[in-house]
Amino acid sequence: MATDTLKSRTGASGAPGGLRRLLLDNGALTALIVLVIALAALSGDFLTTDNLLNIGVQAAVTAILAFGVTFVIVSAGIDLSVGSVAALSATVLAWSATQHGVPVVLAVLLAIATGIACGLVNGFLIAYGKLPPFIATLAMLSVGRGLSLVISQGSPIPFPDSVSHLGDTLGGWLPVPVLVMVVMGLIAAFVLGRTYIGRSMYAIGGNEEAARLSGLRVPKQKLAIYALSGVFAAAAGVVLAARLSSAQPQAADGYELDAIAAVVIGGASLAGGTGKASGTLIGALILAVLRNGLNLLSVSAFWQQVVIGVVIALAVLLDTVRRKAGAGSQAAGSGGGNRGRQAATYGLAAVVTVAIVGATSFLHNGSAGSGNPKVGLSLSTLNNPFFVQIRAGAQAEAQRQGVDLTVTDAQNDASQQANQLQNFTSSRLGAIIVNPVDSDAASNSVKAADRAKIPVIAVDRGVNNARTDALVASDNVAGGELAARTIAEKLGGSGKIVILQGQAGTSAARERAAGFAAGLKAYPGIRVVAQQPADFDRTKGLDVMSNLLQAHPDVQGVIAANDEMALGAIKALGARAGRSVPVVGFDGTPDGLTAVKSGTLYASVAQQPTQLGKIAVDNALKAFQGKKIDETVKVPVKVVTKENVNGFTG
Repeated sequence: MATDTLKSRTGASGAPGGLRRLLLDNGALTALIVLVIALAALSGDFLTTDNLLNIGVQAAVTAILAFGVTFVIVSAGIDLSVGSVAALSATVLAWSATQHGVPVVLAVLLAIATGIACGLVNGFLIAYGKLPPFIATLAMLSVGRGLSLVISQGSPIPFPDSVSHLGDTLGGWLPVPVLVMVVMGLIAAFVLGRTYIGRSMYAIGGNEEAARLSGLRVPKQKLAIYALSGVFAAAAGVVLAARLSSAQPQAADGYELDAIAAVVIGGASLAGGTGKASGTLIGALILAVLRNGLNLLSVSAFWQQVVIGVVIALAVLLDTVRRKAGAGSQAAGSGGGNRGRQAATYGLAAVVTVAIVGATSFLHNGSAGSGNPKVGLSLSTLNNPFFVQIRAGAQAEAQRQGVDLTVTDAQNDASQQANQLQNFTSSRLGAIIVNPVDSDAASNSVKAADRAKIPVIAVDRGVNNARTDALVASDNVAGGELAARTIAEKLGGSGKIVILQGQAGTSAARERAAGFAAGLKAYPGIRVVAQQPADFDRTKGLDVMSNLLQAHPDVQGVIAANDEMALGAIKALGARAGRSVPVVGFDGTPDGLTAVKSGTLYASVAQQPTQLGKIAVDNALKAFQGKKIDETVKVPVKVVTKENVNGFTG
């Protein structure tokens, strides 16, 4: 009788009421719909077929990772290692198939086995070692990333062609990553809703002690749950590497946070016991839609992070309101008042969301309707003064020539840069300037722009296996040789030195290291007592140099692959810097030049980054106008010392 009554009430409500309940009961779905409507209203490029497919591709890796994380979160756990496991699995596949001749099918199985092994280790440490999931998976995050760097020696490994097709399209329009995402989502939904282990996840997440007392073998189930997370991480790593045509040892860095955010936005509780695959998919789509839309609206890279954070908080807040209102409705026996409050809350959230996105769009894209040529600039990072100077030079030249310039920050993530380049292509910009995170990984995106007849200018680093209209760059290898010669001559041809390397896996780090090695060959009296990466970061430069001084207190010179690390080394050396220990940096940044003037930094190999940005925009505009440009434009490097620093402008 109760069932019949429920059915009659449901039927009486009609289709509009059903839609209303669907939206009110699914906060993430409502947020996604509001975002799509807002972005479609603000950008005419958003609701195109190409752009919607781009969003699917950009959501694919995060969604696949998040499906695996859903299993863990439903069971009241956490997995911080999925990004590192994805990179390690892809590296194992590429390394075994291309460098050791393992058949591709077996290499794929090895990659999946790697993911399973990492998951089993996590599960064992948690279930039997009694480590908190946060600690166990945090350890695996570090181990997985370290093994990926060890296997690859810090360099990207080309992906087998037969597997790289996972990054292509079917029929020339349907992206394979989207199909893989759908298949993995269906598998996740089946596991959660139709299998014994899926029911076990909900039971453990709801009340682990009750699950154990009811006869459930909780430790064994946790092993299986974390192993499943490892399988999905491995699949995500293979899809990501296929899309980038190479296994990047630094790939998927930080993706674990996006995966967890997608699961929580999708309605799962970090306390466990709730969550579903469809909600996770919606959460991943929300993140992809936000990033895509904000790129199309030319919102500042820094403001994008603010907007994404606010909208994530809104989505989770709405879901919390929905849950509380639902509980209150059940307790009171009537949901009319709560439904009204929910509707008002969602309406307010919709207004806030549209206001946030719209305000940032109009504040930072005031010239969108000016009719000026539009150029996109994708920088590898804006967390480095060198690239900030490239941006400054590009913006100054764009303003001078009446160009609308959109600048994005890839945050040293090759996948994120691929997304940004796809968004530029979808927007049909007049030209694209790219400073590649990795020269191999940018190739597919540059090929897509070329097919769309959009000129592409590479700046500072070239793009491998793809045609660019011009390369505007300094020679990193030649600069490295200059740095080696400068330090060797300062030391009179003999002495002990330390080399601080850049971020492992980046082309700039490899090229500058090659230049250091080549330059030092001419000075056999110079002995490199240690060389360690400090990731182009000042703080890490300080820490690494402090550690090296414990083992080599008698060091007589330092070469750093950029000025930021050199400044960190100077801090570690203290009073010795510039007196008994000369330090040579790279890039000629403002802080570096100030240190040269003060004498603490002996020299900086300056690349004139402001000029790189100016010349890149000038060439992009000429290419857009159909004018002839040189395929390679070399901006000379220059050793800046205390003697000539006052005449150097950058």
